[in-house]
Amino acid sequence: MAGVRTLKRGGSRFYIDPDDTRIKVPGVTSIVGMLPKDFLTFWAAKTAAEAAVDNWDIVSQLIERDPAGAIDYLKNAHRRQTKAASDLGSAAHDLFERLARGENVNPRHVHADIKPHVRWFREWLEEMQPEFLYAEETCWSDQHSFAGSFDAICKIDGETVLVDYKTSKAVYDSVALQLSAYRYSDRIILADTGESIDVPAMAGGAVLHVRPEGWQFVPMECGERVFEAFLALRRVFDWQADGKKSVVGKPIASGGEVQTGTQRRAA
Repeated sequence: MAGVRTLKRGGSRFYIDPDDTRIKVPGVTSIVGMLPKDFLTFWAAKTAAEAAVDNWDIVSQLIERDPAGAIDYLKNAHRRQTKAASDLGSAAHDLFERLARGENVNPRHVHADIKPHVRWFREWLEEMQPEFLYAEETCWSDQHSFAGSFDAICKIDGETVLVDYKTSKAVYDSVALQLSAYRYSDRIILADTGESIDVPAMAGGAVLHVRPEGWQFVPMECGERVFEAFLALRRVFDWQADGKKSVVGKPIASGGEVQTGTQRRAA
């Protein structure tokens, strides 16, 4: 396989140019992560509170033996929940990819938590009859310096569409930003050969939303207007990574009894 390698740095994923390993560009998901997430503060607090209520017997015993451990257990409740959802989504995506490639997936070898997802994906294949042009490949933008891995580009009812698989509770508007980035990339780097090809013209994008109870095929606006919003986040990413580091200068004048952080700690 000649797939594009990635690395994690500072919590963000970067893609390494296979033709010049000195070139590293941020991933689409990391760029979209620049969106404000005020709602996450409430969600994390709620998750910690629910963990305390639902597991009070365990938490109360832990408080007696190890108060610091109890705090760590509760403050990381949202991370455990996120990881569990991420693990399920990754496992489902792997099976979706295999099914899209025409592989035989034995239901007996599928984890019970994912069996419904596989069933509904198969139903979507039967219902929509997608012709897969590309699956699980890497899009690369030379012009705007970003890259990302998309789920599928298909022909459905004669139209070429970009499809993203989601197993989350809802379809979020941020997915439109991801799809626009893939759609307006400069090239696709094929995993098997490392060859770069042009991104095909597409009619639009959609999310295949697969949940244990069923599936929906949801169209997503991912045109030029949405792509402009993505590019704004691309600039914010550069600000967060490097731009903000040089904007605060050294004081040119001061008065009173101002202390540095080092002086305060020494005192």
